[in-house]
Amino acid sequence: MTLLNPDADEHSAELARARRRRNRAIFTLLSGIVAALVLFEGFFVLRDSQAPKLVTALFAMIWGGGGMAILYLIANQLVEFTPSQWQRRLTPVVFVLPAIAFVVYFLALPAARTFIASLFDRNGTNFVGLANYITVFTEPFMLTTFRNNVLWIVFGATFTIAFGLLVAALADRSKFENLAKAIIFMPMAISLVGAGVIWRFIYAVRDPSDVQIGLLNAIVVALGGEPQAWIAMLQPWNNLFLIVIVVWMQTGYAMVLFSAAIKSVPTDIIEAARVDGAGEFKIFFSIIIPSIMGTIVTVSATVIIFTLKIFDVVLVMTGGQYGTDVIATQFYNQYFVNRNFGLGSAIAIVLLLTVIPVMVYNLRQFNKRETL
Repeated sequence: MTLLNPDADEHSAELARARRRRNRAIFTLLSGIVAALVLFEGFFVLRDSQAPKLVTALFAMIWGGGGMAILYLIANQLVEFTPSQWQRRLTPVVFVLPAIAFVVYFLALPAARTFIASLFDRNGTNFVGLANYITVFTEPFMLTTFRNNVLWIVFGATFTIAFGLLVAALADRSKFENLAKAIIFMPMAISLVGAGVIWRFIYAVRDPSDVQIGLLNAIVVALGGEPQAWIAMLQPWNNLFLIVIVVWMQTGYAMVLFSAAIKSVPTDIIEAARVDGAGEFKIFFSIIIPSIMGTIVTVSATVIIFTLKIFDVVLVMTGGQYGTDVIATQFYNQYFVNRNFGLGSAIAIVLLLTVIPVMVYNLRQFNKRETL
């Protein structure tokens, strides 16, 4: 007669479960390695593919999105095989580490390589130290470039914020609010290159004896004036005509955010102010503006960053000619046109250093509002 040992059976079952768990962990790990290798090989398949562009695009979407999803699922499954105290520590890493890796590989490393390249001459062979940075801050063409960027910030950002706030406040009181906002927001659907092409026709100029195809000059001629080369005029007026394009496009963006912020202002405060005899201007500047100051700061920082990096409009409209160069177009011209890799890299680093403080300030303001 065989005596049953419950403890031995339970121990054997526990060993069997541990063995199966270990086998699943090994299988999951091997699956992750295979998926990573397949995802990596996909880069070369896409690079060397001779298939139609539509097929390549569909493959890239399926391969990229599906591959990353599979890797996340496998990584999450591996974390579940670890003890519970380790799961709480490793789970955030699984989801954050890939993003950090992408930021490091696609942003941090290129920035470091660009900085190293900025310390060499135009061919990248001889070390010149900070000579390229001295050129950036001393050459007349660069000083003109910095002046233009200041114009973009002062006039572009200021008028975008002012018009966006004005339209948001006025549309909020109109029965045609949705229609007005749709019309103002419509330019946001156009790319910067497309907007540049549209405004080239508006600013186009022809000889007075010829037909004026430019809308603005057609109006001027109809009123008895002389046609003008608006974007080739003496500075800084041509820069201001380019700034109009971005104000036209970005006002809708500012308007949408300001409108949402204004609607969040408690109506009882506004009604109480009206009962106390406060006028609409008093209410707007004493109640509404302070209440939405966080949104104003955020939108202002975003628009300033946008104007600092402006590139497409200037390149399409003038190519940086007639004294309209900005930092981004100057970098493009020096690096890709003049093939001066050292100076072009230095300009890129200056642009990066210019944008970073605004981004840091914007993030700090966002964090302050989150803690309220």
